[in-house]
Amino acid sequence: MPRVSSQETVESALRMSDQGVSDRVNADIHGAAIKTIRKWRRLYQRQGLPRLGSGYPATHCPRCDEADLNGSAYAHLLGWYLGDGHTADARRGVYVLSISNDPKYSGLSDEIAATMRLVKPTGSPCKRGGQATRIEVRWKHWPCLFPQHGPGRKHLRKIELADWQQEIVARYPDRLLRGLFHSDGCRVTNWTTRELKSGEIKRYEYLRYVFANESEDIIGILTAALDLLEIPWRRPRRNMVAVSQRAGVEALDGFVGPKS
Repeated sequence: MPRVSSQETVESALRMSDQGVSDRVNADIHGAAIKTIRKWRRLYQRQGLPRLGSGYPATHCPRCDEADLNGSAYAHLLGWYLGDGHTADARRGVYVLSISNDPKYSGLSDEIAATMRLVKPTGSPCKRGGQATRIEVRWKHWPCLFPQHGPGRKHLRKIELADWQQEIVARYPDRLLRGLFHSDGCRVTNWTTRELKSGEIKRYEYLRYVFANESEDIIGILTAALDLLEIPWRRPRRNMVAVSQRAGVEALDGFVGPKS
């Protein structure tokens, strides 16, 4: 008996096709055969058959169209983008924003997808498996929101925030830091030893946050946000920032916390 796809599935596949998603990727996402995706495109796009879900609203760009932008969500997504994200050209002038995350932290992957929807309300983020989970969403205007987009690795080129990005970060430094520490950072338990007056060597354990990135520019963005919140930090290595003082760790625990 042939499989019958819901109209919702057809509409979702056609929207992705409109946005430049390849037939193969579209088929994988919707659990359909490639020839089925092509058939839907032929029937609905080329022959002009009516679509029940046609007329879905486009997402207007906060930069080009002065549309509203959720500043808190954007600052959070910016942190993830600077740490483990990139944008890439797709087809027909569409770009894909991709954020990578460790598969064992499924809660964070869900959080990334939810944050993407807040920044692009009509977006439909999809998750791809492998050694890393990739959360992706497509839009023509990602380069408008992430002007750091460009060829090559981030640590090999200049990364600086535009004035309007700095204004958002100044309002939501905690959200930026959450994205940065959850992408290229961690919360770990360290230990040290101290000799007591009795001569006994006692071991002490303490929590600290660590962020590691090869881009000096991105490290500067992180430390500037820490300074805004008056959280003390230090540079134990060239490519690393650490927050070890108890007050600073407790502050970060309030809005970053361990990965989950």
